[in-house]
This record gives sequence, C-alpha cells and structure tokens, in this order.
Amino acid sequence: MQDVLAELAAIWRTGDTAGLGTVVRTFRSAPRQPGAAMVVAPDGAVSGSVSGGCVEGAVYESATEVVATGVPRLERYGVSDDDAFAVGLTCGGILDIFVEPVSQRSFPHLDRVVEAIATHRPIAVATVIAHPEPEWLGRRLVISPDNTAGGLGSDRADAAVTDDARGLLAAGRSEVLTYGPDGQRRGEGMEVFVASHAPRPRMLVFGAIDFAAAVAQQGSFLGYRVTVCDARAVFATPARFPTADEVVVEWPHRYLAAQAEAGALDARTAICVLTHDAKFDVPLLEVALRLEVGYVGAMGSRRTHDDRLARLREAGLGEAELSKLASPIGLDLGARTPEETAVSIAAEIVARRWGGGGRPLSALDGRIHHDDDDGSPSLSGELSDHLSRS
Repeated sequence: MQDVLAELAAIWRTGDTAGLGTVVRTFRSAPRQPGAAMVVAPDGAVSGSVSGGCVEGAVYESATEVVATGVPRLERYGVSDDDAFAVGLTCGGILDIFVEPVSQRSFPHLDRVVEAIATHRPIAVATVIAHPEPEWLGRRLVISPDNTAGGLGSDRADAAVTDDARGLLAAGRSEVLTYGPDGQRRGEGMEVFVASHAPRPRMLVFGAIDFAAAVAQQGSFLGYRVTVCDARAVFATPARFPTADEVVVEWPHRYLAAQAEAGALDARTAICVLTHDAKFDVPLLEVALRLEVGYVGAMGSRRTHDDRLARLREAGLGEAELSKLASPIGLDLGARTPEETAVSIAAEIVARRWGGGGRPLSALDGRIHHDDDDGSPSLSGELSDHLSRS
C-alpha cells in the first residue's frame, strides 16, 4: 500500500471514498508481491498496480463496484480460471486480491498509518479478508510495537492477530494468517491479511564523489533511505546529492559505529564504500564487516582490493568476515560512466538480496523468480490438483 499511500490519503482527507485493490497472496510466477496495491479515485483516476498491467482492468471494475455497494470482496485471478486470458494473467501465476472501499468511515485510522510511515516507525495493518460472517469482512486492526487501534470483531481475535502481526512486523513480512471464526489458533474460517510497513531499508554511501551521486540515485529508486557520508565538508553537501535523504559530514567509521550503536542498522542495510582511500575505507570496513547487514561493497582496482584485504587482516579481521565483502564492487556489466557503474552496484545488491546469479535470464532455464523465505504460501494440495486438471 505504501506505493499508493499518498493518493489514498488525499482522497481520504476529502471525505470521499476510494476503491482499493491489494495483492494479499500469490502463487507461482505472480508479477507483484503481497502488499502491492491499486487505488481507483472517485473521478476514475488510477494509481498503482497489482499485476504490472495483467488484470488491472478487472480490478478497476471490481473497485468501482465495491465503492458503490460498500461490500468488500476477495478475488482470485490466474491461469486456472476460465477467464484467465480474458483478464490477461498469462504469466502462469495466481493472485488473490482483496478489493474494498476506503473512506474515513471504513478506515478511521489511516492517518495513523500515514504518520508512522512518514516518520520511519514500524506499523502493521491487519484486515479480515475472509470470514463466514460477511459483516467481519474489511474490519481491521492498526498495530504498532506498543499499541493498537481499531478492532476485528472480538477481543479474542484482536489478541491473537496482534501477537502474530507484531512478529511479522519485526521480520518485515506481509502475509495471510488463518484462524477460527473467533480468532481460535486451531481452526479455519477467518483469514487476515497483515501488511507490515517496516521503515525503508537504509543505504549508506561513503565517499562524496561523482559515483556516490549516481549510487544514491539508484538506491533511492530501489526504495532505500539513502545517507551519503564524507569527512570533507566541501564535498559532502546536499546540493551535490539531491536524491539522498541526508548528507552527513563525519569520519565514515565514526558515523557507522554510532549508527550501529544506536540500533539504526539491520539485516537489510546496504553499505557502499566508494572512497578507495585506505585512511577512510580500512577503518570503515573494520566496523562494517563485523555488522549483520545485507551488503558491504567497496570500490577500487584489484590492486587496491588486495592491499585493502592485507590491511584488514592486519587489523584482525578473519576470513569469515572478509568473505562478506563485495570488492571490487558491482557486477561485470562493462560499465564506464558513474551512472552505469551505479547500475552494476544496484544489480549486485539486488542479486545478493534474492540469491540471483547475475547471469542473463536468456541463458538460464526454470523459474524466473527465485524462491525465498518471505512466508509466501506454497500451492495447497487442492489448488495443485485443480491446476493439474486445467
């Protein structure tokens, strides 16, 4: 929902009603992940996407209808449907999309969600998407680490979903949870989609050089909250890095150590060391390679890389810590310009995050999307049987 939050909130503030379609569950090669959303405004304007264009027309019609009726519904699109080619989802994937009207009446705590996301505070939205009693559909809880707002229909259901949603929020995962009709742990009948809105992952770019400006732009494009840091005030200025969220003048290793001490880094953090100057990058990498972050890359020639490794070993780093280092930074794209180099760095970050090999897809067989442990459901036996007969 974050990709359409501004448009949704603008409609909400006027007192109008928007139609919202949200991907809540995917199977196989679905084009969008759970949480992807599309908003239909009162004037018919569309924001966002639930399938990259495949089923937008069908979801648009559904969104228009639920605004008129006030009744939300859960819909499935995929190749097993008789009208799969009519709606255009020909990639072999299956999408479950919850379509609902959103207004100040149906979502009174939307402003709380907007504020939390804007201030980089974690928050989750739990919405009932299936229930034997239709009046439960669309009820929701807004859940933060220390409080809740709203309600699903019973104290028991609220307590169970709150506990589970906080676990998902801590892991940064969004998924559908199943309970008995009153929130029973062992049972079926109620399905709740928990959309976790964790703070944006961070990208720390060290070295205020021309390559850093291009890397900051790529990081922002990928959804990172980007910080550029350099000890030289004459180079580290906001004017030189307009796409960065912040520009910090400080010795890199001191800044990184302070951020780690403050708990401002996590397993999604990407660290790009572009200084290729031993007095900056060796102390910095001594700190970075001892952290549990998602990516640490350092720029420099192979000679610089070999010298850097020798210095890091002298500083006491072991082979396990050194193996975390991506150096020379980036994938082999034959890049020349800062912009091309930034693309190669961004590509390596994405590949490491999802387990990609960096090879052309045309040279590979099998699935395009890698399996991951984000909690996405596997095909149930019933659905697998249905597809095999299709």
